[in-house]
Amino acid sequence: MEPEAGPVLYQKLRVWEPSLESEEEEEEISEQLIPDASGPHDSSGNKPGRLPGAWAQLVAALLLLTVSFSLAVRQLCRSGASPGALGAGAPPASGHSHRRGVYHHSAIISPAAECSRLGRELFVAGGNIVDAGVGAALCLAVVHPHTTGLGATYWGLFHNSSSGNSTALTSGPARTLAPGLGLPSALPALHMLHTHFGRLPWPHLLVGPISLAQKGFLVDTSLASALAAQDTKGLCPLLCHANGTPLGPRTRVTNTKLAAVLHKASLAPTPELSGDALLSLLAEDLGLEGPSVRPRPTLEPALQLSVPQGILFTTPSPSAGPELLELLEASLQSPGPSPAPCPALPQAAVALGSSVLATVDSGGSVLLLTSSLNSSFGSGHLSPSTGVLLSNLVAESAAGAWACPLIFRGISDDTEVDVLGLVASGTPAAARVTTHALLSHLARPQTPDLQGPTESPRACGQGTLLQVAAHSEHAHVSGVPSGCCPFQGV
Repeated sequence: MEPEAGPVLYQKLRVWEPSLESEEEEEEISEQLIPDASGPHDSSGNKPGRLPGAWAQLVAALLLLTVSFSLAVRQLCRSGASPGALGAGAPPASGHSHRRGVYHHSAIISPAAECSRLGRELFVAGGNIVDAGVGAALCLAVVHPHTTGLGATYWGLFHNSSSGNSTALTSGPARTLAPGLGLPSALPALHMLHTHFGRLPWPHLLVGPISLAQKGFLVDTSLASALAAQDTKGLCPLLCHANGTPLGPRTRVTNTKLAAVLHKASLAPTPELSGDALLSLLAEDLGLEGPSVRPRPTLEPALQLSVPQGILFTTPSPSAGPELLELLEASLQSPGPSPAPCPALPQAAVALGSSVLATVDSGGSVLLLTSSLNSSFGSGHLSPSTGVLLSNLVAESAAGAWACPLIFRGISDDTEVDVLGLVASGTPAAARVTTHALLSHLARPQTPDLQGPTESPRACGQGTLLQVAAHSEHAHVSGVPSGCCPFQGV
């Protein structure tokens, strides 16, 4: 018969670290300084037995607490923390901090603060960069009717870091809905992009835009400036006061007709049906029996060009992507490319109505979206049944001269970023502006953080340039002119 087993005793093991040896010695010294309440002496020099036992125990406890706190503070300092940095505002565990526009997980930049905020909310809800980008694009369709909208034409470029593939979103050839009015393709194009690469349910992406259209949004500086420069005929009553004057900054606008279209589109199970949610109402407004043509957006492999510094990706014809690659190939094939002075750019006959946004995550996935109504407020024709401004981008127009989003993926350790995305708007020569921006990036000294362009975009024409990057497992976003475009991230 086996003897009865006694209790198993475990000895507490201490993790040995060389840096703790001096700490152990300090503990031993500290313990020698703690008075023994039962001994013949006390720390005050009183004669034996004069200090009551309770007081001696209290003094010993206080001294033990002081020594323990001191040792705890020393250990926190060694681990990169501090006693005052343990709350919600504490820096990362690594102890480093970032400048504005650098995030650990993902980020979005767009022309409207409300839409960048909505994109961040979609990140927080578990969405990826496609969810955030598509949601922000639909938001811009509500709050920036002068540059984009459901009547706009879309181009996009998506780089998937997991597969290494880059995909172009195209709206197909420009088509006419009615004389002088372009065929809208925003809803089926964005829905198609989300269907293939999004993560959240499609209706989730439209909750924010529907709410903004239904409950109202405030006119921002960009929209107010465009209204002040525009003949408001055709824009009333949506964007005018009762006396016909254009709305000013901070005026609240509601667009319940647009909210209804977005709600109907949110219930559509396919991209085609999303587009029909708008087209059927537009046909009634225009007195058409039905749209004779429908938009045909596509997803296809991006154009790419291998250069000594990496691989370039952009959108195919009829966008300005092929022109962009020709310009870059000529510049980047030579060693040590340096940017030439900004080219003299032609002035647009009318204000170019286009919009851009960009999203990026720290793993290197990038989404660039650019859209256009062809001119500010497009055709100026506000559909009464839908609250949508139609574009004047028709078959005779330059269907994509304004569209050439660019993604650069470096292949050597010498490149400044692992993945860089550039997208320009508001200029009739986006290809040349983008070329100059990329050459500026490659020519500057290598630094750990993504910096902004060395020149104002005014030197390379009017408009906006957005840039996003993934580098050292961080997401970077910035825009020029400085402060042009709000960004948010997680």
